[in-house]
Amino acid sequence: MLETRASKPIDAGPLAFLRAQLAPMRLRQAALTGLGGFITIFCLASLTAWLERLLLIAPFGASCVLVFALPDSPLAQPRNVIGGHLVATAVGLAALALFGHGPFALAAGVGLAISAMALTKTVHPPAGADPIVVILAGASWPFLFTPVLAGAVFITLMGRAYRGAPFRLEKLIRSMR
Repeated sequence: MLETRASKPIDAGPLAFLRAQLAPMRLRQAALTGLGGFITIFCLASLTAWLERLLLIAPFGASCVLVFALPDSPLAQPRNVIGGHLVATAVGLAALALFGHGPFALAAGVGLAISAMALTKTVHPPAGADPIVVILAGASWPFLFTPVLAGAVFITLMGRAYRGAPFRLEKLIRSMR
């Protein structure tokens, strides 16, 4: 601890930083953020198993990080989540059709997807991985609708619904006291 001129101790060590980071409100918010991602991915994975139809791809995990942890970010808005995944996947499918499965196709797919998202104002960083998924999986055009469109819309809807849920739950708990 440091001493100020007024002889008041100031906690400036690593424990102060840790205490601030682990404050109850931060822990609660972090837990709620993680729970939103858990519920969303659990639902998509369960629906995939139940319907025997792919609704989940790896980039959706990263989309959940933005949608639940940074919901006010421009990158987490519906236009960017849905549009970014659609644009990047379409570019990946085109790269696969034009260039095949090789390294050039992977690089062209990602590079062109980034440019296309920037041009359409639908930049969503997790979608930058979509061309890689498409090319490595050898996906066909229906992949654009399921899992990509269906999953991106689901994540967006879950984010919107979940964003207000903790506040409604907190209000309900206060009213029961």
